[in-house]
Amino acid sequence: MPYSNLKSISPLDGRYSEKVSELRDIFSEYGLIKYRVFIEIKWLQHLSSINDLKELPKFNSDLEKKLNSILNSFSVDQANEIKKIESVTNHDVKAIEYYLRDSLKDYDGIEGFIHFGCTSEDINNLSYALMFREARENILLPMMKDIKTALTDITDKYSDTPMISRTHGQTASPTTVGKEMANIIHRLNAAVTDLNEIIILGKFNGAVGNFNAHYSAYPELDWIEISNNFIKSIGLTPNELTTQIEPHDWTAKFCHCLIRYNVILLDLCKDIWGYISIGYFKQKLNKNEVGSSTMPHKVNPIDFENAEGNLGVANSMLSHFSEKLPISRFQRDLTDSTVQRNFGVAIGYTIISMKSLLKGLKKLELDEDKINDDLLNSWEVISEAIQTVMRRYNIPEPYEKLKELTRGQKINNEILIEFIESLEIPDTAKKELISISPSSYIGAASILAKKI
Repeated sequence: MPYSNLKSISPLDGRYSEKVSELRDIFSEYGLIKYRVFIEIKWLQHLSSINDLKELPKFNSDLEKKLNSILNSFSVDQANEIKKIESVTNHDVKAIEYYLRDSLKDYDGIEGFIHFGCTSEDINNLSYALMFREARENILLPMMKDIKTALTDITDKYSDTPMISRTHGQTASPTTVGKEMANIIHRLNAAVTDLNEIIILGKFNGAVGNFNAHYSAYPELDWIEISNNFIKSIGLTPNELTTQIEPHDWTAKFCHCLIRYNVILLDLCKDIWGYISIGYFKQKLNKNEVGSSTMPHKVNPIDFENAEGNLGVANSMLSHFSEKLPISRFQRDLTDSTVQRNFGVAIGYTIISMKSLLKGLKKLELDEDKINDDLLNSWEVISEAIQTVMRRYNIPEPYEKLKELTRGQKINNEILIEFIESLEIPDTAKKELISISPSSYIGAASILAKKI
């Protein structure tokens, strides 16, 4: 009977399978096997370029073509062959060595140099490093750019559109819609820069990080340099000082950066949810969608709620990775191995969240009538300006006087004008204060919004 994803235990392979399809070739079991094969072959080719390895014959064009063919045509079928070998060896990396040994059996003199000097973690750490690099470059950063673009569109459109701020959920000094989105963009830019600048490290130095086996076979060679050149050749940065495992500090840093980015998205989701709740934003209608199973009028902010929930799941996993992976007993224990297999799950929930957020952002419509109504009914916010001008002219107890006038009171423009006229300040200052309205009292919000 054909498999149905309705029977999937994980939502990533069930309900959300289409939303994370671009991760399958990277973080799946197939992806891990593919990267391991890549590392093994590239190492073999690298060894062949070393003139002082007399016992390893120089690769002719036929062998190079064969090796490149294995890489370029690698598919699920080949991965399944390796899994069959693993069912016998009970060792995943050794199964790849045996697979390559069998695939290259017609070529003399190279069998002993497949997996030469390697421990499994040499292959694994580079494979995971390449996974992260590909995910960052081809999936995460492009999606982060899409989110920035969506937020920038809102910022540009509404950089001059005033609205009441909410500090502690209460009416506060006005801002603009664009300025509030610009705040988020500014924070996201910093998080993206940090993520993009993380140096992805790799180690390739044998069983406990000392090249013990390498130097026993070829003591005259500079294996540190050979290893460094190999790691650089596949686009990674060498970590020379390790135990059997690369200590995962850069991985923890990567996870922490992604957590910080996701937390900013969480903050955004909560704020937009709130703005929808108070009516500042409406959502474009899809006549075929149902907002509630029993209340036909509802248009729920489900995209932002979906993003919020999945960001929480992603961050809980990323947090565990960053705290657990840098810790290993002595020169190596295996607790990292099973944890690393969940990298794609955390990235998957992040991707689902980002896609939901993007969908939600594209459905937003500003209700300017509602925003203007709130501004017209919030004259008390001008009290901040009045008491600050009073301070300039040394009027006693400016804060206390405005507090007595406004706190818990219904304030309108006439009440404020009467208060301003009673002040012993220059007439020009009175005129300037009287000219202020909640919609004009936005300070440099528009200027700041346009800076982004």
